[in-house]
Amino acid sequence: MIFTRDDYTVAWICALPLEMAAAKVMLDEVHPPLPQPQTDHNVYTLGSVSGHNVVVACLLGGVYGTISATAVASHMVSTFRSIQFGLMVGIGGGVPSQSADIRLGDVVISKPTATLSGVIQYDYGKTLRDGRFQHTGSLNKPPPVLLKATQLVNRPERITDDPYFHYGLIASGDQVIKNAKTRDSIAKDLDILCFEMEAAGLIDELPSLAIRGICDYCDSHKNKQWQGYAALAAAAYAKALLMDLAKLLSAD
Repeated sequence: MIFTRDDYTVAWICALPLEMAAAKVMLDEVHPPLPQPQTDHNVYTLGSVSGHNVVVACLLGGVYGTISATAVASHMVSTFRSIQFGLMVGIGGGVPSQSADIRLGDVVISKPTATLSGVIQYDYGKTLRDGRFQHTGSLNKPPPVLLKATQLVNRPERITDDPYFHYGLIASGDQVIKNAKTRDSIAKDLDILCFEMEAAGLIDELPSLAIRGICDYCDSHKNKQWQGYAALAAAAYAKALLMDLAKLLSAD
């Protein structure tokens, strides 16, 4: 079957090559590349998952953060005009807490609260007179159909070593967090589950869900040992989500 750019409806965006490799493994089919405008410098992998035609893109090598994510998403939606939503899939740093037993290899999925979108740009705001930092502005929430599909993804019990899924707030910003005190001071007021560096740049450009495999705890022990496993865990969740979304849409 021959596809055109207008046949693709799902954006799958990664920040690192290992996340891109994990995404490719999850595709049911890989489609031939298509011509793209000269102004679009993204490198795409095209394919399908459970009947969804998916565009996979990675941030340009060595350039990370919210601005780079915005640029990739902007070019992608301009080239593939039928894209309906995005998945920001990759690794992140977990926040240990009493309320959430977040372990290495688990997956955190952005979930809105009554007042917050599910992703918070933690380095955007102002310092108050008492020294506290107040977050300002609000990012877009994920599409309702994606939030509904997250409720269908099978959630394993914590009796095995399989990755566990946590739904809550994800903090996004351009600073790499490598200090437990910094992590906790940002996370405590809002009950943040995870830190990452790209989702805030994507969500206002394209309605999206952030999916992060936990590879470290944003502290002085930060290393790359769990990155591959965490990237695969996040990608596997994204595939399961698209499979359940297909069932949801067919039922409607």
